[in-house]
Amino acid sequence: MSKLKKAWNFIWHSNSIWSWIINIILAFLIVKFLIYPGLGLILGTTHPVVAVVSNSMQHDQGFEEWWNENKEWYLSHNIKEEDFKNFAMKDGFSKGDIIVLKSAKDISIGDIIVFEGNSNNPIIHRATSLEPLQTKGDNNPNQFPSLGETNINRGEVIGKAVFKIPLLGWVKIGFTNLIN
Repeated sequence: MSKLKKAWNFIWHSNSIWSWIINIILAFLIVKFLIYPGLGLILGTTHPVVAVVSNSMQHDQGFEEWWNENKEWYLSHNIKEEDFKNFAMKDGFSKGDIIVLKSAKDISIGDIIVFEGNSNNPIIHRATSLEPLQTKGDNNPNQFPSLGETNINRGEVIGKAVFKIPLLGWVKIGFTNLIN
């Protein structure tokens, strides 16, 4: 029992570089193998948290100005300004934000979904059609069929956005860039 107490004191009370390193490793392991899978189980998705790695959903100005610049595409797809104002995250989000996801059993036009497309990373865009399931990035001038967003198989959908946490995704982006 004394070795366990020594280890506990070393990890939580020591101020050495080694205790800091062990704390970081423990934090990583707890998040990776307990918190992340636990959230996934609760929210019903394999990816409960994703970092935004592109600017495809970014709005650089207020909603009215953004809508005036983009309304032609949406109106031609039967999405009116009043509809868009009622969509979740109508003001988009930015590269570096974290998006929390839940199960995407029920998808409606305007929902932000994450799906496996023709990209290295899952794609996070707004649903613009249900039959067939299609998306578009708010900041993109058009849909990109090359990404696979014009005929999405429901089995490719990872989750639906619940809320965003601004800027926290830069930690993942920075770590990924460091590794690569």
